[in-house]
Amino acid sequence: MLSEQQAEKIKTQLLSQLENTNLPNQESIKENIETMNPQELEEFLNQNNLVNKNSTQCIFCSIAFGEVQSYKIAENEKAVAVLEINPVSKGHILIIPKEHILSEKEIPKQAKELAKKIAKKIKSLKPKSIEIVPSNMFGHEILNVFPVYKNETLDSKRNRTEPEELLKLQKEFEEKPKLKLMKKPKTKKIEEKIWLPKRIP
Repeated sequence: MLSEQQAEKIKTQLLSQLENTNLPNQESIKENIETMNPQELEEFLNQNNLVNKNSTQCIFCSIAFGEVQSYKIAENEKAVAVLEINPVSKGHILIIPKEHILSEKEIPKQAKELAKKIAKKIKSLKPKSIEIVPSNMFGHEILNVFPVYKNETLDSKRNRTEPEELLKLQKEFEEKPKLKLMKKPKTKKIEEKIWLPKRIP
């Protein structure tokens, strides 16, 4: 069974993901989630296949495959990087493996490489340091890449970010297509000898 702390973390994550959906009964779902005790929450997660180990249809899998709206920054063949909508600090990014993995040991090398690449981009925000911390939500192991400005940790208070701010950050961090410089073709100087008949006096 889930502990109170685990339940609170999962509730926060669920509520943040609900913000990106347009369900007709969204408000009542939010209220229900907020009032659930750990046992009820676990039953809810099981009923909705959010923690079913045999299923790949968790919320993070849905984000990784573009089935749920997100603010994508970059991706490679094994992972996708998206902005956290309830960050611990400005520029908090989630690295989500495309495969439904259950433990830190299973995180693919490419996901770790993407995290390091994203950490370099976050340097533009001028934080004191940048943390790369694994966490497991809904049975899906992810990597959190977040800037530390004061003394933020993964357990710090989270603040909801407005869509405008997320879009601004997305544009700032997004991979820009590299322009290929066209090399000017070298022109060959052709020395052509013109043959003229000998002049007869």
